[in-house]
Amino acid sequence: MAMLRSLDILDTLPEERFERLTRLARRLFGVPIALISLVDAQRQWFKSAEGPFRRETPRDLSFCGHAVQGKDVFVVPDALADGRFRGHPLVAGEPHIRFYAGYPLTVSGGLRPGTLCLMDTRPTDLDAQQRESLCDLGHLVEREIIAFQLAISDELTSVANRRGFETIAEHALSLCRRGGKPASLVYFDLNHFKKINDRHGHSEGDRALATFARALKDAFRESDVIGRLGGDEFVVFLADSDLTQTAGIVSRVRQALAAWRGEAAGNYEISFSVGQIQYDPGRHTCVGDMVMEADKAMYSHKKTSRIQAPPPAQRTLPLP
Repeated sequence: MAMLRSLDILDTLPEERFERLTRLARRLFGVPIALISLVDAQRQWFKSAEGPFRRETPRDLSFCGHAVQGKDVFVVPDALADGRFRGHPLVAGEPHIRFYAGYPLTVSGGLRPGTLCLMDTRPTDLDAQQRESLCDLGHLVEREIIAFQLAISDELTSVANRRGFETIAEHALSLCRRGGKPASLVYFDLNHFKKINDRHGHSEGDRALATFARALKDAFRESDVIGRLGGDEFVVFLADSDLTQTAGIVSRVRQALAAWRGEAAGNYEISFSVGQIQYDPGRHTCVGDMVMEADKAMYSHKKTSRIQAPPPAQRTLPLP
């Protein structure tokens, strides 16, 4: 309990770096509930709760209190068939939990303050590969707890910075690879961003970057990993998604930016070039390979757009 309280994490506000991990767990395991649970003296409190669940519950009603007693993934395939949980209020009543799987989070000194856990209203189980995948996601949560002050977010745009994106997307790709699920990556580069800075000032340039990041967050799914690689370059990793699903999303980004244009100082336009690729295990050994290939596709799109763009209007002066 002293170690848990020394983390200074209890009762803190939700944070995107934890929220994205429970969203990813919920999507990849196909369950309605994914939680990051911290087991306090009299309660279990959730740093992140994805799904229909309260922010905390009494410890004596906690599945996670059992999970933290061991080092391995704790699985209850069917709570109604398990004498320890058959009469549990969350099993007998709402939300009628039948399946539970919890990875015990281990931090300094080998202590286990909580879990990354999955719940479902249907009986199920995890095979060896799925248990390993849950452990991988749990390791990410451990890193975030141990390095609670580690900066992995871009301060200006509130999306992941390069380090944060590469860390989370790499683990998401690993889970897709093991589960045989598709994945795709979209690379964005703002067009003529230097002109915005030169003509309207750097504060307006910062506003344009923040606006573009907001358009990405509005258009993409909550489980997608959005990052700013630096400058005016952004990238999005989509787990369990192929290229047929990205075209419509990119179109929504353009629509959002077109609607915003009237709010800009000087009524300038935010436009972008884009590269889209699908994960291919034969070509991509890591997320970095996908980023490089999408960067090339983006540059090709930018080059083609410049060639196809109409020349500026010429004004003919009368001869003297």
